[in-house]
Amino acid sequence: MFEGSFVALVTPFKKGKVDFQSLNQLVDFQLRNGTTGIVACATTGEAPTLTMEEKVKIIRACVRAARGKMSVIPYTGTNDTKKTIEFTKAAASLKVDGALVVAPYYNKPTQEGLYQHFKTVAGNTKLPIILYNVPGRTVVSITPETIARLTQIKNIVAVKQATGNLDEISQLRLLSDITILSGEDSLTYPMLTLGAKGVISVVANIAPKDVVKMVRLYLAGLTDEAKSLHFKTFPLAKALFLETSPGPVKTAMKMLGMISSELRLPLVAISKDNKAKLKAVISRYKF
Repeated sequence: MFEGSFVALVTPFKKGKVDFQSLNQLVDFQLRNGTTGIVACATTGEAPTLTMEEKVKIIRACVRAARGKMSVIPYTGTNDTKKTIEFTKAAASLKVDGALVVAPYYNKPTQEGLYQHFKTVAGNTKLPIILYNVPGRTVVSITPETIARLTQIKNIVAVKQATGNLDEISQLRLLSDITILSGEDSLTYPMLTLGAKGVISVVANIAPKDVVKMVRLYLAGLTDEAKSLHFKTFPLAKALFLETSPGPVKTAMKMLGMISSELRLPLVAISKDNKAKLKAVISRYKF
């Protein structure tokens, strides 16, 4: 169901408020470059500092701007099962195509707790659910065994793997045929070789055409051509994580004249040294 290049879309701000004019332009940019879908209001979209009202407006704007030509998949996960269900239901009413649900953060559930959380959320919606496994931010990791167990639930259809552990991809593929999406741009190509079907990409905010093409080429069996694009995008992928995302990608987007680099506290502008490093990578990249 979910295959290809999905952009983890930034949320543009202007003087503290969501810049909807720029948001519409960003969605149109993705449309013109063949992106499969948009993941809105997620980590790259600064979900922790968005109000519920802002999230609803952003999702609605993305659905409208996508015009049915791209999937829109909002991030609806929290560390509270009840709130996750409420937000997922609200998103479903906006005619989205699925929901990205993260492992609950901070409260550190056990594997059984993770299973019950996702099972309960999935049981309260008809939306296709993408599990989001990102232990670097949540502390807990959804094990391959737990993911395989969750695939028995009909509307849990994919997992965004951002663990940095390629062994887990192999383990998961041995246990399940769930759709695997890369959650780390620098590992997308290696993950494709292990059976992943696409990526939820930060790099695609600025280089969507190359990310789309790399995934398409690999899935079409043109692996050498896809590998070339991996090596092209690799320096960009590393540069966009010199500091906490989305600081670097928003800085890059400002350099490219796309949006303001404005962030919401507690995120702050990247350091001068890292900005210089990022600028050097951007200047060498052939967009």
